Amino acid sequence: THTPTHTHTHTRSMALRGIKVVEMAGLAPVPFAGLLLADFGAQVIRVDKNAPFTVDTITRGKQSISLNLKHPKAVSIVRNLCASADVLLDPYRPGVMERMGLGPQELTALNPRLVYARLTGYGQTGPYAHKAGHDINYLAVSGVLSTLGKAPAPPTPPINLLADFAGGGLMCAYGVLAALFERTRSGKGQVIDAAMMDGAAYLSTFVHTSKDLGIWQGPRGHNVLDGGAPFYRAYETKDGRFMSVGAIEPHFYSALLQALEVDPQSLCDQNDPDSWESTAERFATVFKSKTQEEWVHVFKDVDACVMAVLESDQVQQDAHVQARALYREADGRLEPAPAPRLSRTPAEPKQTGTLRVGQHTELILSELGFSPSEIQSLVAEGVAMTATSSKSKL
Repeated sequence: THTPTHTHTHTRSMALRGIKVVEMAGLAPVPFAGLLLADFGAQVIRVDKNAPFTVDTITRGKQSISLNLKHPKAVSIVRNLCASADVLLDPYRPGVMERMGLGPQELTALNPRLVYARLTGYGQTGPYAHKAGHDINYLAVSGVLSTLGKAPAPPTPPINLLADFAGGGLMCAYGVLAALFERTRSGKGQVIDAAMMDGAAYLSTFVHTSKDLGIWQGPRGHNVLDGGAPFYRAYETKDGRFMSVGAIEPHFYSALLQALEVDPQSLCDQNDPDSWESTAERFATVFKSKTQEEWVHVFKDVDACVMAVLESDQVQQDAHVQARALYREADGRLEPAPAPRLSRTPAEPKQTGTLRVGQHTELILSELGFSPSEIQSLVAEGVAMTATSSKSKL
């Protein structure tokens, strides 16, 4: 068994400096959890399969080691990595890691301080635990999808943000941080069962706790906060762009009417659902009379909770977006900056360019104590692959 010759350290003073994460390669949710940890200073090592490329694009600040996990030597290398790791991110269905000999029982026996995070769609237990699924399915079973979109049209999934990323990757990373904090008291790691279905349901807490407030009395899409109210929806402008309106409170609604030059006396009561569609039609006609830029000018100094719906070609031109440095240029594309912003130890994303499969195989194996000749043998045997060796196979 090889032991590390030295420990990877960050020169930057970030919140998660010194935390080592082993991320078993997956798509979307687990890579996002790894990104959140990497952006705040953790060393994240992605364990890739021996393949020439991956479609994982959430790779900022990570390292890649490529291994053939069907080979016992490769499994031994992962065990070696986990022996000195703080966190393991598991993206597979229940039982996959166990079949490789890398389950929680084996790895936590090897390293009792290991936080073993398992991120799946339906969780480690229950009738659906082994079912395949995607974001839309996890939202469906959680009850969240039934609240999205406008009846009688079918429910509308909000791209794959809610279950994959908010209820999945983000909630998983939150669990990791909670377990790491608890470890400072107990000295022990633990297993995290993070399910995208669970996370999506958790995110909908307000929808459930606000049932008695009278804001969810109508069908889906016909309520105050789901686009039913004329004062809480988006309107098209003369140039085919949109303005968002969130004038819920009476004083904001009054300011909205004044800016739109709509006589309050000509409208029914703001909170009369029976009049909402006719009021929305009035608003829609008015918004179509000016371009988005003209409406931005109208509402520039008006507190009515009205803002332009910025598209990708506009967002970087916005003064507030620029002031907050909300997006960064990376490899010719825009990437959102990390959030939230810490005052003493802020995230400083490491721009590493596009991460290639096996880009750091030699470095990581060397840190684990393998000699150059041993590394060459592992590559020759097909146990490991470097970015260079993968190119030679193309």
